[in-house]
Amino acid sequence: METSDDRLSAGRAIWAGVLGVVAAVAVGHLVAGLLDANASPLLAVGNTAIDLTPAAVKDWAIATFGTADKAVLLTGMAVVLLGVAALAGLMSRQSPAPGTVLAVVVGALGLIAVMVRPDLGQLSILAPLASLFAGVGVFRLMHRLARPPVESADRRRFLRASAGVVAGVGVAGLGGQLLGDRTDVEGSRAAVGALTPAQPASPLPPSADFLPRTPRFITSNRDFYRIDTALSVPKVRAEDWALRIHGAVDRELTLRYADIRQMPLVERTVTLACVSNEVGGDLISTSNFIGVPLKDILQNAGVKPGADQLFSTSADGWTCGTPVADIMDRGLLAIGMNGEPLPVEHGFPARMVVPGLYGYVSATKWVVDMEFNRFADKQAYWLNRGWSQRGPIKTQSRIDTPKGAVKAGRVTIAGVAWAQTRGIAKVEVRVDGKDWLPARLATEVNLNTWRMWELDVDLARGERTVECRATDRTGYTQTDAIALPAPDGATGWHSVSLSVE
Repeated sequence: METSDDRLSAGRAIWAGVLGVVAAVAVGHLVAGLLDANASPLLAVGNTAIDLTPAAVKDWAIATFGTADKAVLLTGMAVVLLGVAALAGLMSRQSPAPGTVLAVVVGALGLIAVMVRPDLGQLSILAPLASLFAGVGVFRLMHRLARPPVESADRRRFLRASAGVVAGVGVAGLGGQLLGDRTDVEGSRAAVGALTPAQPASPLPPSADFLPRTPRFITSNRDFYRIDTALSVPKVRAEDWALRIHGAVDRELTLRYADIRQMPLVERTVTLACVSNEVGGDLISTSNFIGVPLKDILQNAGVKPGADQLFSTSADGWTCGTPVADIMDRGLLAIGMNGEPLPVEHGFPARMVVPGLYGYVSATKWVVDMEFNRFADKQAYWLNRGWSQRGPIKTQSRIDTPKGAVKAGRVTIAGVAWAQTRGIAKVEVRVDGKDWLPARLATEVNLNTWRMWELDVDLARGERTVECRATDRTGYTQTDAIALPAPDGATGWHSVSLSVE
């Protein structure tokens, strides 16, 4: 019978647990690199956690961390795993059994996460299985080598084994990363070559923005906002990409990238906005998208009467439901962005762009499947999580400058407003709740883009509150009623507080 003298020291017990966990993660990552990068248990659990997170929590994460929300999630998962590793070790100072049971439970969660992912095949379960066996095996090995009494030779064996595991973890992790990156997407993207639209976008007038007080009218690809649900960006080469069009159509179609390149390309200047954007937020950008009108593609399929939803699917399994009427009116299958092939993180090889709709119901990136049906037939990713069905972008405005402290006297207030498909007719500004004053509007580019505005006002010393509101070309003035992003977009007047000195 074991006695208290047989117990591991707390430090060695924790170390055994930590090595077991990092070995599990590294081996799972390695096997996933051979099969599918998203089969990595860590990524699968993270992606599943994102899917199961309530909308309110997602909105908070996006508002708080912006595009760094996924890095924060992965960091949090790493901290939790290390905590579990330490707990497993401390529970197993007498016997490895408690830690083994805990490791199996955690490994089972990884296995389930991989099994429920819509973008992974059956062989992907090999990654979490390998992860589970590696983690348990390393934990039990280190536990056995750490058992007292500890002589000099035992210490050397323990240290050599620890060094071997650490080296193996490094090799496995690096190997998994290299294997996961073996799909040369950037090479495929470079091989696409120049995208020359048969119908280029109209040149921007020099008065389209009020730099430096407002953002540049066209957002660079590097600065274009990015919100998606994937922890790792899908890697699809243009030569491997295919788009299936089926469902309520007269003829099923399967299109390759070469088929799209052979069609006459058009260029459209479009402002996209995320439904998670809070009042005054920056989840909005404008680009020159190059592609083919979806109407031109879909007329060959023949959409049947009664189909009111285009149910599209991304390469990572994300789904989106878009009103057919909007698709046929102004939808674009985009393959280019600001004069170059789509960046990988923005949907290369192809994505959907539908002006006037929030991205969650229109902007499927890495799109590989389009099924025509009815909204009553299938619910897309965000509808299953309580968001609204149609998602038209609301009339909104934002103050960009100035911020913080300003000098008393003449001050220029400037910002942007948007009401895609309707256009901005007027922006008004007021200070400290007094009369609304009309702002100067930059030249309108088209109804599907944002519009810059500015106004010179005299500000006296003290604390001042500045508000703005926009009126679109239908005559609608944005409401002052405050609403959160869920379920169909935030509302309210944006305001900033200024310290006038």
